[in-house]
Amino acid sequence: IMEKSADSSIGNVNGSNSVNVFLGLGLPWLMASVYHYLKGDKFRVKAGSLGFTVIVYSVIAIVALAILVGRRMMPSIGAELGGPKVSKIICSIIFVLLWVLYVVVSALQTKGIIQVQVGG
Repeated sequence: IMEKSADSSIGNVNGSNSVNVFLGLGLPWLMASVYHYLKGDKFRVKAGSLGFTVIVYSVIAIVALAILVGRRMMPSIGAELGGPKVSKIICSIIFVLLWVLYVVVSALQTKGIIQVQVGG
C-alpha cells in the first residue's frame, strides 16, 4: 500500500524493539526471580553501569539529532538523507564513529578502566 508517510513502518520498528527489550530482559529476570524465590533467596541485580551508559547514549543521541537538524536547516546539504555524495559520506562516517564511541566508552566503564559512579 502506498502511503504518504512512513507512520506504519515507524510503528512497526518501535513495536518490534519494545517486544525485543521486554522479552529479552523480562523473561530472564522473571525466570531468575522465580528460581531464587523457590530456593528461598532474594534475587538482586546490581545497578552496574546502566546510569553511565544511559547518560553517554543520551549525549551521543543529542549530538546525532543536532547533526540531523543541522542538515535539515541547510538546503544545500539536501535534508537528512539527501544531498551531495560527500556530505552523505561524511555524516555516515560521523554516525558510525559516534556509535563506536558509545560502545568503547561503555565497555571501558563496564570493565572498570573508566571509574565513574552515577547516582549511588
